[in-house]
Amino acid sequence: MPIIVPATRVERWLANFEERHGETQYAVAQGALTGTAADGSDFSAVLPFDQPFTGEPTPEAFAAAVASAVPADWGVLLVRKGGFAVARMAGETFVESKVGQRHVQGRTKAGGQSQQRFSRRRDNQARQAYEAAADHAARILGAGSRPVVTGGDHAAVTEVLADQRLRGLSVVEPWLPVPDPKRGILEQAARDACAARCDVRNA
Repeated sequence: MPIIVPATRVERWLANFEERHGETQYAVAQGALTGTAADGSDFSAVLPFDQPFTGEPTPEAFAAAVASAVPADWGVLLVRKGGFAVARMAGETFVESKVGQRHVQGRTKAGGQSQQRFSRRRDNQARQAYEAAADHAARILGAGSRPVVTGGDHAAVTEVLADQRLRGLSVVEPWLPVPDPKRGILEQAARDACAARCDVRNA
């Protein structure tokens, strides 16, 4: 799993990497900041929102790029069978948001016709939850081409984004593997979406 590093902590994180692994040589490769330390360990760090890093290979330049990569107008869409959360963002500030919980029954061990009725009821509940998520996403995010960071359950997000009203949205990295979205989950997801992602390989 990548390490999530907010812009304000990037320089400290890179300094800690050097303290642990020794003098580090920085470079820019394939849109990422890379570093190779004296002990053979290395890392690769990417900007949020699918932005390529093309600046100088220094901690200061990369930290500044993380902060400036956050769009002025973007969205967050989190969907699971148990609920959804959607927000329109201006930089790191919430403009409008909605969190909704929907009851979707869990699985049953019953068989036969009882199982079939239960499955149909469960599918209907999930579909209603996705429709509610799509309604609020269309209202809050609109039909524009703004970038949107998604998360939750892949199949659930795909169902919601299939709504014609949302076809103009541009889904960007990172994917956010969140639990059932509540307000606190949405707020943390928005912060994580704005952070750098660092992969470390220890020697």
